[in-house]
Amino acid sequence: MATTQPQPEIIIRPLAENEVADAGRIVRVAFAKFLGVAPDDPRRPSDSDYVRSRWTADRDAVVAAEDAGKLIGTNFAANWGSFAFFGPLTVEPEYWNRGVGQMLLAPTMEIFRRWGSRHLGLFTFPHSPKHMVLYQKFGFWPRDLVAIMAKETPPAPGAHSPAEAYETTRLSEAENEDIASIIAACGDLTNSIFDGLDLEREIRSVATQKLGDTILAWHGSQLAGFAVCHSGPGTEAGSGVCYVKFAAVRPGRRASEAFERLHDGIESYARVANAPKITAGVNLARREAFQAMRARGFRTEMQGVAMETGDAGSGYNRAGVYVLDDWR
Repeated sequence: MATTQPQPEIIIRPLAENEVADAGRIVRVAFAKFLGVAPDDPRRPSDSDYVRSRWTADRDAVVAAEDAGKLIGTNFAANWGSFAFFGPLTVEPEYWNRGVGQMLLAPTMEIFRRWGSRHLGLFTFPHSPKHMVLYQKFGFWPRDLVAIMAKETPPAPGAHSPAEAYETTRLSEAENEDIASIIAACGDLTNSIFDGLDLEREIRSVATQKLGDTILAWHGSQLAGFAVCHSGPGTEAGSGVCYVKFAAVRPGRRASEAFERLHDGIESYARVANAPKITAGVNLARREAFQAMRARGFRTEMQGVAMETGDAGSGYNRAGVYVLDDWR
């Protein structure tokens, strides 16, 4: 009499280096199926990569799911100081509706606890009640719409430049002995927006892995704003795209003009990087930032929703904050 063999249990563990390429394939296939688009959807360059640079930056921030020796899903955590988020969380489509996402989230929350993150977030799609319910189990609640925006890189500086008191430079142009102080200045700026917000890991990852550059806007000797940008194959941007992973300007009465000057610097970098397209994300609670993006010619390509922990307004998504970011 034949006996039924028990199914092997799904194992949650770190992602191995030899699985990075397969993890990238799962990300692309899962999102394509969920959104109903082709895996080579032109809105995302075929040589963009959300996996390798994040795994290289912090392999301890990645969790993987395995079934009988086969990689079936991954989740990535990002540490921005007092704020952290996860994503992309993706599962091989044949394993959907089997609880794998929830299995990946439990150790991800442990990572956040180990970091001491006091505010958490994620990007998801508002038309998926199933995802909403899953994330609510871990304390995340839907807040604001998020626009993933894009524009063509202008061939020459536009007519938006404010006062000449501003100067833009790039971190790659800085002397080695100045880099630490510049990164500290970036931390001081983000801390003025949200206590403990710190993009040092993103800035150093872009610099050490040569994923792009960090654009710096100065008002005299004070850092007025900065933008962490990816560009080129193998980055989160892909060929032909300048992707603004994060950008912020110092709060205050000069914030709007500093935001314009920072955009001038981003456009200048995009031209140098031979990127005819610029993309960035913005939470619509930051209404002035969204309006400024529209005025610069950006249009929404995709819309999602931010889910966060804590009470409404406990993070940095609020009016008057000039920040661009993408929690995907």
